[in-house]
Amino acid sequence: MDIRIRQAHPHEYARIGEITAQAYLGDGLLDFGESDEYLGELRDVAKRATAAEVLVAVDHAHVLGAVTFVPRGGPMADIARPGEAEIRMLAVARESRGRGVGETLVRACVDHARATAGCVRVVLSTQRTMHAAHRIYERLGFTRTPDRDWNPLPDLDDITLLTYELTL
Repeated sequence: MDIRIRQAHPHEYARIGEITAQAYLGDGLLDFGESDEYLGELRDVAKRATAAEVLVAVDHAHVLGAVTFVPRGGPMADIARPGEAEIRMLAVARESRGRGVGETLVRACVDHARATAGCVRVVLSTQRTMHAAHRIYERLGFTRTPDRDWNPLPDLDDITLLTYELTL
């Protein structure tokens, strides 16, 4: 498979949003399923694209997956500090999993970070159950940063997100 990474085009936003939403739903990552508020955020690729870079993995014209790369903070950053880029919402279509798409997207984010002036680190948050993603991050040299773990919904004790970083 010939995987290419590039900026997402607006006509692909609906497909990317659905891939992302279905990845989170299918993997049981949304605590409230179809009624989870975050589902709307996952589907709103146009909103993400105004505040960050949405990168897409394609094989010819077929969208395989996507990731949001936040180079310099702003409204899309959850944990990035000055000098850090952040990776958000990595998702691969179910039928494209196991082909290296996720790792290729993460590598592209690292390359983008290295090309970003003043960027010294890439950070990300992940759920405890995202074991395949954890393996990708660790294989690429990311390390756990438990001191940065956080909870996006403080009223719910069991939603703590794990954090990773890669020093460039």
